[in-house]
Amino acid sequence: MKIARLPNGSPEVFHTLQGEGISTGVPAVFVRASLCNLHCVWCDTDYTWNFEGTPWPHEKDADPNYTKFSKDRHMIEMTPADVAAAIREYSCRRLVVTGGEPLVQQEEFIDVLEILRDWDHRWIFELETNGAITPEPDLDRIISQYNVSPKLSNSGNNEDLRLNQEALTFFAASPRAWFKFVISSPADLAEVAGLQSQFGLDVERIFLMPEGRDPKTLQGRREWLAEKCRALGYRFSDRLHIQLWGDERGR
Repeated sequence: MKIARLPNGSPEVFHTLQGEGISTGVPAVFVRASLCNLHCVWCDTDYTWNFEGTPWPHEKDADPNYTKFSKDRHMIEMTPADVAAAIREYSCRRLVVTGGEPLVQQEEFIDVLEILRDWDHRWIFELETNGAITPEPDLDRIISQYNVSPKLSNSGNNEDLRLNQEALTFFAASPRAWFKFVISSPADLAEVAGLQSQFGLDVERIFLMPEGRDPKTLQGRREWLAEKCRALGYRFSDRLHIQLWGDERGR
């Protein structure tokens, strides 16, 4: 299976605090999958998909120092058993499977999670997904919490790619799913309301999170977005890890 590689060459498996959503502030082990079925223009983990030779645009393209990423330097092939062993190095029993898009490799992650659960039944498994792929039943039965982040038009993805009716209907029906929308401007709120109505999402299961990869950008969007959440009844999600460590990988 394909896992993101840290600058030191090791797989991107690390112990930190969950920075977003309903579990913000909770200690967790993260494993970051490489590969993604979407290509968001503001993505802060673009090293998992924006590889050399690919055609996808990114906001950083205007930066003369920005280049697409080498697969050899930013992706590592591992067996599910090796991934599980790397996760087990930490004493924490909450795992966040993130990406990229983990559901691109869900068969392999089923193996990882089953290895961990067989070793210790106390594991809590969170899965972070863009909501465009439906989980297999064998994965669904073992996931404790879905952190679903359907992409809006501000992501730059075509609607037919980012909004999968079957998948979003599945997540809307799951009591273990929470929904987080990345907000760049007030105009995005109409899209959120439309998806909330279309899929019957409970307002209390919806988080709005400001888009931004640095504290200054987040602060500029945080103030007005928090007021919108208060007025409309949505939950507000900050990006705790950006506030604490900036855009540092493995934190």
